[in-house]
Amino acid sequence: MNKKSLFLAFAVVFALAFMLSGCGSKFNTVDQIKQKGVIVMGTSADFPPFEFHKVEGGKDEIVGFDIDIANAIAKKLGVKLEIKDMDFKGLIPALQAGRVDMVIAGMTPTAERKKSVDFSDLYYDSRQVVVVKNDSPISKFDDLKVKTIAVQIGTTSEEAAKKIPNVKLKQLNRVSDEFMDLQNGRCDAIVVEDTVAKAYLKEYKDMKILYMDEINNVENGSAVAVAKGNKSLLDVVNEVIKELKQSGEYDKLVDKWFKQ
Repeated sequence: MNKKSLFLAFAVVFALAFMLSGCGSKFNTVDQIKQKGVIVMGTSADFPPFEFHKVEGGKDEIVGFDIDIANAIAKKLGVKLEIKDMDFKGLIPALQAGRVDMVIAGMTPTAERKKSVDFSDLYYDSRQVVVVKNDSPISKFDDLKVKTIAVQIGTTSEEAAKKIPNVKLKQLNRVSDEFMDLQNGRCDAIVVEDTVAKAYLKEYKDMKILYMDEINNVENGSAVAVAKGNKSLLDVVNEVIKELKQSGEYDKLVDKWFKQ
């Protein structure tokens, strides 16, 4: 092999090594987070009571059950919490790219998502429901066939709605858009988690919740997502969830956000 060929061979090996080094998940370990003094949380703040925007004293803040969980994690680490709000479908890509340290967004740890990220223990369990207008003729599962159903893209609610025969799915980025479309007659029903539906129905008095077992044979429950392989952060998150439940603080948070 001449010098030119040898140089080219080394160049190819170096380039491949460089590309492969960027293939895995990018993340900050617990030590790196502590060194920075901040942990960045990704969420989609249109999902009350888990996370939503609220104006207090003229200031727009993101609050909710998930935010309190995140604050407990930040407190455990001794760092500040920074929240990045984005569409739900962008959360896992943001985590994989290292733009956020964790995702807390009422996210269900499905088998498909577990291929991309690691999940904590479940911190909340819920079920899927159907929301319709009070005067809707829809009352049972069979009534949903060939109807237009609004869902949030990339959620377990979308997967649940796909179980409806001949359904016409209207896939939206925000849960708030689903309720606006239902109110304005742009869809026939919504599939969403029960706790979220109850929160929205405080505003939308002309709607009601229907419970149907047929749409609940999907994975449910909420967990914190961290980058694949970030065991140090995952261990802290699980420890915080365990401590909140053992101390009774978890029950206080459930009462605060879900029993108002």
